[in-house]
Amino acid sequence: MTLAFAIILFGMGMLVYINYIYQSYIIGDFKAYPEPVAAKLRRALYYQNIDLQPKNSVKYYRQALQIAAEMGMDPFSDEMLGVKIQLSKLFEQIHMYQKAIDVLEIVRSDCLQWIEEVGGKPGNEGQRTKVLGKTIGISVRLGEYYAHEQVDDQEATEESLVWAVTALLKEQKRREDDGVKEGEGEWMSNEEIGGALESLGHHYEAKDQHYLSAPLFLQALGLCPPSSCHSVVLMNNLAISLAQQNPPPSFTPNQAPSSPASHLSDACQWGLKALALASSIQPPQRTEECDEGCAVATINLGDFALMEGDIAEARRRFEEGRSISKGIGFLEGVRRADENLKELGK
Repeated sequence: MTLAFAIILFGMGMLVYINYIYQSYIIGDFKAYPEPVAAKLRRALYYQNIDLQPKNSVKYYRQALQIAAEMGMDPFSDEMLGVKIQLSKLFEQIHMYQKAIDVLEIVRSDCLQWIEEVGGKPGNEGQRTKVLGKTIGISVRLGEYYAHEQVDDQEATEESLVWAVTALLKEQKRREDDGVKEGEGEWMSNEEIGGALESLGHHYEAKDQHYLSAPLFLQALGLCPPSSCHSVVLMNNLAISLAQQNPPPSFTPNQAPSSPASHLSDACQWGLKALALASSIQPPQRTEECDEGCAVATINLGDFALMEGDIAEARRRFEEGRSISKGIGFLEGVRRADENLKELGK
């Protein structure tokens, strides 16, 4: 489907965005580890990042974890969870996604057990916040792994992402309703929450359940910095979802469904907003997302015009989108515009 390509184009941008949730749990300062543990981690990272030898890297990660346990390090500390997450990234790096999943599923299960059995006890308020946030981040990452073409387990993808979004919204609502308890500390940032919402939105988009993806993209947009290039991405994704709305009757049982023309009009408005925002952002805030966002929004507007039967406007938008894409070296945009123009030429 023509409209789906913008989602694919921004897949990598979305993955970068949700690393707000995940990246801080990767190994940071070796000074946070006792030297016997740090020594093993340095070797593990050497064989992961410098001289790639996965078997040796795994060996040293396991030795680091064993020594840390013998030295009494808290298995749910940032440092220890970081080691386990880094191990999963090694498996991702060598395209062994099921192995990465196996590692993270064990970590998630252990974290959930800790939250249930220990997290509610007095004095654990702050650590509960941290462990819950990390578990949500891990679930988002699991959703990505399960969705990878090498695994392609859509049921597990949805379970992981729905759990993550439900858990973070539930905790946020509890804090809003009951107030923050002493010692709990700060909850997840808007960027972290928006990233989880966006990831679930992409899952529903891939399943052509646009009536579910659109609200998630809209909610993520509300949490995103308003003048950021990533807002352009979200506006484009929202426009695409709106243009393809077709909710089942059971989704809105007490209200008349909106007309396709109404949804398409809304999609056009969001496409124009994406184009205007992408054009307005200047360096140093401007990134590749803005440049490609301009091209994608323009080609999307051509798609929407074609859906409305306005051939001349569609052709104009496709030609403009091709020109923008060529100017920034955006090959996928050039290819997509050429395909559309070829179809119009028939």
